[in-house]
Amino acid sequence: MYKFFVNDEQIKENEVIIIGEDVNHIKNVLRLNVKDTITVCNRSTYQSFICSIQQIDSEKIMCKIQEELKVSRETNTYIHIFQGLPKADKLEWVIEKCTEIGVKEITPVVMQRTIVKLDEKDKAKKIERWQKIAEVAAKQSQRDIILKVNPVINFKNIFEKVKDYDIVLVAYEEEKETTLKQILRTNKFNNKNMKIAVIIGPEGGIEKSEIEQCIENKIPPITLGKRILRTETVALVVSSNILYELEN
Repeated sequence: MYKFFVNDEQIKENEVIIIGEDVNHIKNVLRLNVKDTITVCNRSTYQSFICSIQQIDSEKIMCKIQEELKVSRETNTYIHIFQGLPKADKLEWVIEKCTEIGVKEITPVVMQRTIVKLDEKDKAKKIERWQKIAEVAAKQSQRDIILKVNPVINFKNIFEKVKDYDIVLVAYEEEKETTLKQILRTNKFNNKNMKIAVIIGPEGGIEKSEIEQCIENKIPPITLGKRILRTETVALVVSSNILYELEN
């Protein structure tokens, strides 16, 4: 069943009004009709409802709530990826796949080996596009929450943002001993709803001086195995393993 996200004010008692780009998508792309059913999710409360289409107009679609869905599709573990800004459209792919996996938040980070240069105008346009990609992926994967894409930050700003996290890790290809599995199993029974932040470098990895800053801030570097992964692969591998170990 197709899923759409709406704001609080679009839900009134047992009716839902769908507006904006979704109107065209429902009418002209999916070609849905009156009496067809869709799933609608409230962006604020994360509640999902099965709704039947009652009326299709040029600028809005009226739906009637049939029932509330009681089963959540969200994980109990909060994962926040701090992704070293990669080249081309790699971050778009990371956002899409991390949304499907269940990651809650991504922050693009400018690091010493970052090649991409974005001015303020480019950053605003990119964030808007990245957030749209996250929404489309959330609809496809039937999530109750749209992954949040934060503004681009510099590496030094990470440490202030991760102070309230239960576990903070940095993936580092030169680390040989400490594994993700060790860290997770050590903390597994401390908190059932953990907040975990993972720092990932851009192409070429993280500079040693950045790793030293992480260690100074009590953020341990971890190895992901014997093979070197591309930057766009790391977030998927780390997130999947975290949820395999911790998700209820």
